Formats: sequence, structure tokens, C-alpha cells
Amino acid sequence: MATQTAAAYPAPRRPPTARRFALGRTERRNLALGLLFISPWIVGFVAFLLYPFIYTIQISFTQYSGFGDSLPIGWANYQQLLRDDLFWTSLYNTLFYTGLAIPVGVVVAMALALAMAQPLPEVPVYRAILYLPSIIPAFALSFVFVALLDPARGIFNQALLALGLPNVNWFGDPGVSKLALVILAQFGAGQAALIFLAGLKGIPQPLYEAAMLDGAGTWRKFLNITLPMMTPVILYDLILGLSQGIQIFTQIFVIFGNDPPGAPANSTLAYVPYLYNNGFRYSQMGYAAALAWVLFLITLVLAVVIFRWSSRWVHYDTD
Repeated sequence: MATQTAAAYPAPRRPPTARRFALGRTERRNLALGLLFISPWIVGFVAFLLYPFIYTIQISFTQYSGFGDSLPIGWANYQQLLRDDLFWTSLYNTLFYTGLAIPVGVVVAMALALAMAQPLPEVPVYRAILYLPSIIPAFALSFVFVALLDPARGIFNQALLALGLPNVNWFGDPGVSKLALVILAQFGAGQAALIFLAGLKGIPQPLYEAAMLDGAGTWRKFLNITLPMMTPVILYDLILGLSQGIQIFTQIFVIFGNDPPGAPANSTLAYVPYLYNNGFRYSQMGYAAALAWVLFLITLVLAVVIFRWSSRWVHYDTD
């Protein structure tokens, strides 16, 4: 009787989801070995990224000097941001620089990539020369740039004088100081140019052959084939340039110094140097943490806007 009852009512089976994620002995062993091998990365991620990420949220709501105990003050740091003129100045300077440096960088990188793609025997040498400045440390390149743009003996100003143009005080005139930083950013365009070059090599050649049969010229082929097919690479460069532009620090610190910060006339007071001064110069770690979180949110919003906007002009196929 008991056997018949058991046969009539079989034991319930585990749902498909449970069977899907069930691990056997070998799989558990492989998982343990995998976690062991990546444990240095896990420790580094928790200690140097996740914990600071959470800790800055906590101290952004406190008055904290970096030493001793912190004093909870609620939203006071964020309210102070709205009344801080230097915060708005640094934000404007950073967005102005980023908004100018990114499109100029895309144009320069595209031009260099097109030059690198020419079928000439000297092209490998040119590629090495154009890429070399991008591997030089930012502080070293900034020192070289100071010599190039020196108002008295710099090569740039000597060329301007030779063309009959006026001498420019690149580092002392508030009207051109941010432009000098934009010019400096183009010295690292060789790295982006190699990525653009890889994108150019990935464009199917039959598209150009078909365009030639239709009588398209060089400019028409660039507008109708090269540029649309390069839009994914351009999107990548926009996101990378946004991250680098928003966080500009080393170049400003080396060229313009930090005493007084933002010289001349606060025209180079960028966001990250202002955050650095509040945290490590004025010992206002709580306020600096609030600045860091606002910067994170601004970067996130701009990245989302670029991605949403990219759906209108980025092409991922050849149709």
C-alpha cells in the first residue's frame, strides 16, 4: 500500500532554475580556484574603490578635516555648493575646456588617422613620431609645453611674429589660457589616432569601390562612407575625452601652479584642482567629498546624454 502511494505521489522535482544554477563538485572546485586567482583584484576593488566610494558618501554629510572625529551637518555641504562662486567658476571652466577640447581632439585624431592610412613607405616612421607624445607623462609634456609657448622665446610665438601676428601671453592672459590647455591636449592625439586608424582599416573596401564606380570623389566618399562607418569610434573617443576633460588636473598644476589657484584671474580654476585644494590644502574633506559626488553625477548625466544622443547618428552596420 505504501509503495503504491509513493508511486502515485512522486517526490517533487527541483525547479529548472535551481537545476540551472546547481554546481557539481568539479564546478565548485573550479569556482574556488577562480576566486582564489582573482582574489588580489577583489581585495583591491573593495579596498581602493568600493570602500572609498561608500566612505565619501558618508563624509560628504559631515564637517571633517581629515583628522579626528567628523561632525554630522546634514546637507550643509551641498547647500554651500550653491552659494560658492568658485564652485560655479570651476565648473564653467571645466565644461568650457571639455566642450572645446573634445571636438577639436576628434578632428585632429581623424586627420592624423587619415594621414597614417596613406600607402607610403615612410608611414611607419610617421606613426611612431605622432604616437610618441601620447606616451610621455603628462607632467613632462606640460614642462615641454611651457617652453614651446613661452612668450619671449617659445617656438609658437616666434612663428606668430614671423607671420606678422601679435605676441600672445598664453599663460598670463585670461582670454587665451584655456585655449592653451586645449592646444596641449592635442599633443596626446596620437593615441586616439591609432584607434581611429584601426577603425579606418575595418571599413570594407568594396564600399569605396562601389562609390568610385558611381563617380564619387574623395570628399563625397569621406562624407558618405568614412564618416558614417567611423561613428562608433567617434562615440568611444567622445566618452573617453569626456572622462579625461572633466578630470583635468596635472597640466593645470604644472603650468599655472597652485598659488594662487586658478591663475590668471581664475580662468584656469578647474573642478578637480578646486576639489584638491578644499580637501588637501584647506582641510575641508567633507566639502571635497560633496564636490566629488557632484562631479560624479555630472559626468554620469553627460555620459547618459551622449549615449542617448548617439542613437541618432552612430551606425553599427553597413546597411
